[in-house]
Amino acid sequence: MLLTTPNTIRTLQRKLYAKAKQEPAYRFYALYDKISRAEVLAHAWRLVRANRGNPGVDGVSFEAIESGEGIETFLRGLAQDLKDKTYRAQPVRRVMILKEDGSLRPLGIPTIRDRVAQMAVKLIIEPIFEADFCDHSYGFRPKRSAHDAVDDITNALWAGYTQVIDADLSKYFDSIPHAKLLAVVAERIVDGGILHLIKQWLKAPVTGEDDAGVKRTVGGGKANRQGTPQGGVISPLLANCYLHILDRIWQRQHLNGKLQAHLVRYADDFVVMCRKDVEEPLKVVRHVLERLGLSLNEAKTQVVDATAARFNFLGFAIQMSRGASTGKPHPNVRPADKSLKKIKAKLTALTGRELTAIPLRDIVGNVNRSLHGWVNYFHYRNSSLAMSKVRNHAEDRLRTHLMKRHKVKDRGAGLGRFPSRDLYGRYGLYKVPTVAGWRSAHASA
Repeated sequence: MLLTTPNTIRTLQRKLYAKAKQEPAYRFYALYDKISRAEVLAHAWRLVRANRGNPGVDGVSFEAIESGEGIETFLRGLAQDLKDKTYRAQPVRRVMILKEDGSLRPLGIPTIRDRVAQMAVKLIIEPIFEADFCDHSYGFRPKRSAHDAVDDITNALWAGYTQVIDADLSKYFDSIPHAKLLAVVAERIVDGGILHLIKQWLKAPVTGEDDAGVKRTVGGGKANRQGTPQGGVISPLLANCYLHILDRIWQRQHLNGKLQAHLVRYADDFVVMCRKDVEEPLKVVRHVLERLGLSLNEAKTQVVDATAARFNFLGFAIQMSRGASTGKPHPNVRPADKSLKKIKAKLTALTGRELTAIPLRDIVGNVNRSLHGWVNYFHYRNSSLAMSKVRNHAEDRLRTHLMKRHKVKDRGAGLGRFPSRDLYGRYGLYKVPTVAGWRSAHASA
């Protein structure tokens, strides 16, 4: 599927970006007509389709649209509703995702129709906000990645910013005040049609299931005044717009120099790298968040001396270490223990004994997809040891699975019958690289 942005859309985005960059106080008022253009909605469909995802509350899947009314008819109807301003956002389907600590995180799934509409709006307004966003913001931005954020942190460590405020926001996506968020958006966009759409998505009812499996409204609605569902296409951009206030204060008041404190933010995850005192930077962070109607999760927010202990950021464990041969300090970045534990558990689940009835090619295919995804992100900097552990675990799990299939009970016999070379050459297991991934690769996680 072709995901390259069409030239007509790219040209429009560049014009909007240039205008916003040249005139920081300019407010855009004629954008609504652009989101219903055929090429904009067609590209929005392609992007949403590539992200896959489950149906929303209406139960309509991508396949149902493609085999039923067809993509063109679907998009034509959406375009007409947008032009006539009869478009109405549908309720958001809530599913609960199990977190590592055993708690549940709500994920909101809009209908495909709403996702396409949100993507169309995002295509038009994102370049405007991109012109404003600060260099130390990395999350959910074009041509920026988690690896870029980690590189920024390591550069700060090299420069002596080793006292780290490892911040954790308390339920950020659920806490964003609608009125203040819309006021931030309106600093740049005064097109009533665009603002009305965003308000619809913020106010959309949230539908879930109770313990008996009965669907009911569990949140959202017109009376709701805060929160933007995680899972919506537009939500990451809106979340970035709101926390941009923290970035902007840091930049405009030259706090990097005044406080000797460097801010690195990836969406709602951020750290403040301090050269000396951490009290004043932490005080500023708390003050700004309080003004925004947000708060730190005090139980998870911590101050870490990176020369003595590690801190986790975006799945990596980071700290200053000393070289074994030189004894000189250097930033050490490796997959965090939680990240390693998670991929091992995933591989174990994908090769369980209860899966022996499934075709072996499917088992290996699922394992390889998980390995590829994990390696693409974590094969970076000081990852050799972690990569070796994952490779060994993948071999061990596939070998154990083959032993179950062929009723080989003796471990020694299993090693002889299914040597590592056959796991790769005969069965097609993906071979995890074990040389450290020093070259930074694009990562969007």
